[in-house]
Amino acid sequence: MLKYILKRILQSILILIGVSMIIYFLIRLMPVDFIQSKIDAMNQGGATVSQETVDNMYAMYGLGDNSFGGILKGYFSWLGALFQFDLGTSFVHATPVADVIVEHMGVSFAVALIATIFEFMIAIPLGITAATHQYSLRDYVVTILVMVGISLPSFFFGQILKDLLAMKLGWFPSSGLIDATTVKEGFAKTLDQLWHMVIPILTIVILSIGPRMRMTRTNMLEVMNSDYIRTARAKGLKEKTVINKHAFRNTMIPLVTSMAGLLPSLFSGAIITEQVFGLPGIGNVALDAMNRGDIPFIMGYNMFLALLSVLGVLLADLMYGIVDPRVKLE
Repeated sequence: MLKYILKRILQSILILIGVSMIIYFLIRLMPVDFIQSKIDAMNQGGATVSQETVDNMYAMYGLGDNSFGGILKGYFSWLGALFQFDLGTSFVHATPVADVIVEHMGVSFAVALIATIFEFMIAIPLGITAATHQYSLRDYVVTILVMVGISLPSFFFGQILKDLLAMKLGWFPSSGLIDATTVKEGFAKTLDQLWHMVIPILTIVILSIGPRMRMTRTNMLEVMNSDYIRTARAKGLKEKTVINKHAFRNTMIPLVTSMAGLLPSLFSGAIITEQVFGLPGIGNVALDAMNRGDIPFIMGYNMFLALLSVLGVLLADLMYGIVDPRVKLE
């Protein structure tokens, strides 16, 4: 086991270095130039910016030399900072990228974590009941509802829920994270924030249970037709025991595979949903950084997600040995 973990960690380091190269060279080719936008704003404000000042600004941010050698030098300088856990300083926020991520990540993480918990609690039982009652009315109803959820875009469905539950019925706040009309502290503030998250979480849950439910249903149907399931039934075991103890355990293997992308999804933010409901999450910040050409933040944020993706895959591989004793990690 230890040998396997060390081998995978070395592979992960090589993968992250390759990802860093792709991110850096792609970002350097971005058509949006933060420095030029800043200079244009200064010119529109009546200030006269000399070419020497422009060159100094590009040099200060490490963007002055666009030759191949200059780009390579900039890459290795940025890579060296990464090994020291320095993601750089954001152009827009004028603070370290890591601090910006930590500041705005909490909202996105809370929404994604709660939505993921409800997604698994709803999707897996639905998938099991649809598989164990194949071609029944229950199976058809679940499948139709799931297909409707899959077909709806998040911005469209989110706006429908917002209009119905917030605008017309007035049950929940329509946007934002806090009530600006009152000042709340402590537990009351936390409850207010959770109340503002209800519709965004509901949107994500309804739209995300479809793929998980279909995966569970498909895998359960495959497992239910296996020889060892027929043997378990022939031994006189209760149907509940056959499904929960024997069938569902083997269904967990594909679910573990899908969980490899769960870790980065908890921290990446739901950009469209955050836009619709005006949440100050990391997805909103990342979109704004992309539009404004905040190169250090974009590179640092994407490397952060790449690291989480590699860790997610590693954890998923280790979990195979837990859910399936036949898997040997060597």
